[in-house]
Amino acid sequence: MNIRESLEQWEKEYLSPYAMLSMNSKGRSKPEEQCDIRPVFQRDRDRIIHSKSFRRLKDKTQVFLTPEGDHYRTRLTHTLEVSQNARTIAKALQLNEDLVEAIALGHDLGHTPFGHAGERALNRVCPYGFSHNAQSVRTVDVLEKDGQGINLTYEVKDGIFNHQTSGMPETLEGRVVRFSDKIAYIHHDMDDAIRGGILTEADVPKEIGEIIGYSCGARLDFFIHDIVTASRGKDDILMSPDVADAMQKLRNFMFECVYQNPIAKSEEGKAEQLIETLYEYYLKHTSKLPEMFQSLINTGEPAEKVVCDFIGSMTDRFAIATYQDIYIPKTWHG
Repeated sequence: MNIRESLEQWEKEYLSPYAMLSMNSKGRSKPEEQCDIRPVFQRDRDRIIHSKSFRRLKDKTQVFLTPEGDHYRTRLTHTLEVSQNARTIAKALQLNEDLVEAIALGHDLGHTPFGHAGERALNRVCPYGFSHNAQSVRTVDVLEKDGQGINLTYEVKDGIFNHQTSGMPETLEGRVVRFSDKIAYIHHDMDDAIRGGILTEADVPKEIGEIIGYSCGARLDFFIHDIVTASRGKDDILMSPDVADAMQKLRNFMFECVYQNPIAKSEEGKAEQLIETLYEYYLKHTSKLPEMFQSLINTGEPAEKVVCDFIGSMTDRFAIATYQDIYIPKTWHG
């Protein structure tokens, strides 16, 4: 018995009967030889961490576009906070931590520059639509490794695709990440809003604070404890009704006061226009796309979708630099 097989046996003996065991994975789209050390979900986690799309998350907007200050969240720090929350819950419920971590680290790989503003822009102009959860799966399936993809397991891709409220992952591990994403962004977006002077703790409605706490840390701790308590021994991941209701009210409060705040979102119109302009440019000049993206078009992929692939993969900084290179006159050095 090699090390991987020993770990798989440990999962079978120790994990919850509702956990997804590595040995029971539905496998990969392209079959490949097993590693003798790492179970399949651990391999997926490692592949995501070593991917270019994961590294690019460090320069993609979470909520606030180009904030002044070193401590505002980026899409990468958001991803790490989701992973930490999810692993805490998974460990307490004796679920598969490798699967949870792989889904959490990969869930936003397809996010655009400028956060949801970039996503809205591409969804508006592309006839095929654009959503970051589907694009995250396309990123790991098609775009990574210069068009080869990284061949993740079915369960990881299912969790990535279904991490939004509208989705429902097949595994409990995926459902853990689905909750962890929400509690992470509610926690850190409020923290960043307070840091930016948009909110104070006193602004949180009393009927919410009385249930889940009056500080960001207290609320995060409360959410995690509630999920663990409500889900223990069950074939589902749940919140207690009162806490779920308070969380929804807090999300509504955040949308009203932060996500639609004219001060916090004052630059988003410019970001959306920039993304739409780049889309129209590259749709007319596909020969300007990098070679890998041109190859996708040559193999039959719709140009509109491939242009979204290219623009969606950009970091904030690269998108701005590309726009400037195309449209802003350069100083002439005669």
